[in-house]
Amino acid sequence: MAEKKAVSLYADAFRRLRKNKAAMFGLIFVIFVVFVAIFAPLLAPADPNKIDLQNRLKPMGSPSRICKNGVYILGSDEYGRDILSRLIYGARISLTVGVMTQIITTAIGIIIGSLAGYYGGLIDMVTMRIADMLFAFPELLFYIGMMFALGPGLTNMFIALSVIGWAGKARLVRSQVIYLKETEFVEAAKAQGLSDFRIIVKHILPNCMGPIIVSVSLGIPGAILAEAGLSFLGLGILPPTPSWGNMIRSASAYLRIQPWYAVWPGVVLMLATFAFNLLGDGLRDALDPRLKQ
Repeated sequence: MAEKKAVSLYADAFRRLRKNKAAMFGLIFVIFVVFVAIFAPLLAPADPNKIDLQNRLKPMGSPSRICKNGVYILGSDEYGRDILSRLIYGARISLTVGVMTQIITTAIGIIIGSLAGYYGGLIDMVTMRIADMLFAFPELLFYIGMMFALGPGLTNMFIALSVIGWAGKARLVRSQVIYLKETEFVEAAKAQGLSDFRIIVKHILPNCMGPIIVSVSLGIPGAILAEAGLSFLGLGILPPTPSWGNMIRSASAYLRIQPWYAVWPGVVLMLATFAFNLLGDGLRDALDPRLKQ
């Protein structure tokens, strides 16, 4: 019966989500970006790292010797590489950072938040004070310091973004667990002699999934922007690996010669983060029972 209610809850939330045109636009664009990232080798007209120094900083529509279709659709960069191909492969980096960071921070946040909220006492005090300390740091400065200490690279970026990112998830889960552990169905589970682990996993956490899903959907664009910012500063993904952030960094030196070189990665980055935010806002409204009509 509980499973049917859960299915009904999420089915009803999806029906409300479909009525939100902005959220559906965000969902469609997110699916498009995921599709492009997965099938990048098939969609990219050229190898993103293939160089043609005789065709440097060419405008859109210029002839190309390295593209399959013989044309630089969006122009070429300072090494004659195809900008469109690098944008397509750059989607892989951005999505990988956004999704993996949220997986890591959510897993840590669920574990810590569940323990702190359910048991309280010393566990709650210690973990939440650590979270408060992390909240005291400006995020971007913290990321810069971590990457400066660890060095550029994808793995180090996961570490840097996750060290501070789990705190918000932990506080969210903790607040939900504190509320739910006092409800009647949890008291009934305790009366049946179920273990704390089973009560948390089977009865409490499934009822926390709505806020967690919303937090993840809103956290992905933040991680994508953090990656772009760090790569722009030379502390994230380093060339020749294509990343929207390091493409903007490279293009900044050629704004007067080839302004479109910087515009395209900026536009793609803006649209991707905007779409994730629209989707996150729509999920928040759809999963909020107070907005149910």
